[in-house]
Amino acid sequence: MLAQALAISAMNLRSLPSRLGSCSVIVAGTAGVVAVLVALLAMAGGFQAALQRGGAPDRALALRGGANSEMISALSRETADIVSSMEGVLAASGELYVVADVPKRSSRRPANLVVRGVSQAAFDIRPELRVIAGRPFAPGSQELIAGRQAASEFLGIELGSAIDLRGSRWTITGLFEANGSAYESELWGDLPLVQAAYRRGGSVGSIRVRAASAEAIDALIERVRSDPRLDLEIVSEEQFFRSQSQGTSALITGFGYTVAAIMAIGALFAALNAMYTAVSARTVEIATLRALGFGSAPVVASVMIEALALGLLGGLLGGAIAYLGFDGFTASTLGASFSQVAFDFAVTPALLGIGLAWALGLGLLGGLFPAVRAALLPIARALRGE
Repeated sequence: MLAQALAISAMNLRSLPSRLGSCSVIVAGTAGVVAVLVALLAMAGGFQAALQRGGAPDRALALRGGANSEMISALSRETADIVSSMEGVLAASGELYVVADVPKRSSRRPANLVVRGVSQAAFDIRPELRVIAGRPFAPGSQELIAGRQAASEFLGIELGSAIDLRGSRWTITGLFEANGSAYESELWGDLPLVQAAYRRGGSVGSIRVRAASAEAIDALIERVRSDPRLDLEIVSEEQFFRSQSQGTSALITGFGYTVAAIMAIGALFAALNAMYTAVSARTVEIATLRALGFGSAPVVASVMIEALALGLLGGLLGGAIAYLGFDGFTASTLGASFSQVAFDFAVTPALLGIGLAWALGLGLLGGLFPAVRAALLPIARALRGE
């Protein structure tokens, strides 16, 4: 049976060039489904990775009680002093998270660009952040450093350029990288001057703390929550960024699967039509093989192998399109705080595997019914070409 199936399959595959038109419909439809699915999943994965790269196991984030983002949180200087003096805290950084309207390069329309007011402690807590061009801002000066992604996505965020923040003029003195995290979508400036520009007095939006280890962070979180002087929401930095990315990532992923499913329906009907046409054109040929002693099962297997081969070809083509066209492609979207987060699409082997699985599934479904029809057709009728 296996030898018969392989013999018929080899004959079918050798005849593919003579059926190039119908075969290309299957391949192109499958490639389109895979390319769209993988590209959208790469978008969701890239956004999620950009946020989660900002977290570290030995860091925690404290916000005002009831707040779920830095944008709506406000903490007093006294609260920051209490947290920074707690046992187990190696370093603490009170930070202000605000936004500025800056035009995007792609649309020329204003969008929310994060401006983070920080002190030197923010750099000590984040050793992964490094200035790659220019110099850091000088404390007490209206200067900013810009993340690499912010400079590429927004107009006027170039080294040496100046932007307006609430009626004051600020100069971009440096560009920085932060391990590909969402921090690269921000502008950083001196905390007291950012507070003054946005009329925030001495308050901060969040407090980042660094401890000796992840276990020390867990102990610190319990200590903060049990302190009656404090009304804080405190979580590990990894958990915070994970929660910030879940909503948007789930939305993009769901949209990707929905679009792919709709396209897959069209591709499936195209595959069914093409395979039925191929089987009908070879009705006499298949009937002759069965009359010579070939079984129905090898006939079914040969048609299925042909459909799977075309599906695999379409999957490989779609995966190649997604990888070459979108891997490393930079885009931006709204994060949980209604601010723009720039990120790179990430076409990973796992996503390509998902795309190939969809392609083979389409080939399986597209070839199943035509294969069964070919096997069940009475030999006498088939020999007459009916």
